[in-house]
Amino acid sequence: MRLIVGVLLAMGGAALVLTLAAWLAERRMAREAARWSFATVAEAPAVDMALVLGTAPIGPEGGPNRYFVYRLDTAAALWKAGKAKTLLVSGNRTGDSYDEPAAMEAGLIARGVPLEAIRQDTEGFRTRASVLRARDVYGQSRLLIVSQRFHLGRALYIAHQAGMEAWGVDARDVDMPYSVFTEMRRFPSALIGVVEAWSAAR
Repeated sequence: MRLIVGVLLAMGGAALVLTLAAWLAERRMAREAARWSFATVAEAPAVDMALVLGTAPIGPEGGPNRYFVYRLDTAAALWKAGKAKTLLVSGNRTGDSYDEPAAMEAGLIARGVPLEAIRQDTEGFRTRASVLRARDVYGQSRLLIVSQRFHLGRALYIAHQAGMEAWGVDARDVDMPYSVFTEMRRFPSALIGVVEAWSAAR
């Protein structure tokens, strides 16, 4: 019985430590976003390329994913304002049935961005991959990143830890999140981002 109680206490203590670490990591990302993000397109500096982070084109209710829609709205506005010469749409492609970059490209064209101003990165399976591939594959050490504010902090942290000069441009957030999971996943994601950056620096 004592062994079981000891194991449960140890598990509870470990869960508490992980929860606190994740919360602190998320607060670190929030400070990163507050320092390096712009609320409007007009405030952003001009760059050669803006990285548009991918997400599912279709939301869980079956309609257009508002996170997706608002990111494309902001990216198109950046290009039209002359803030970015090229838009790098980075996301997950797992076949003909699921292709985030292709959907993003089509959405940007529908918003008036010409095809020659868009580049697809089909291997942006995670935020870290999208950011580092913008540097390593597409040669960008100075760029804007487009996403919602809660996501930008993590992307900017990754970019800055990798020695990049990066700023965020806020896409409109959704009024009502799709799920508790959407809101809560930022905490473990933030912790993973810190751990991965620490591991890469060793």
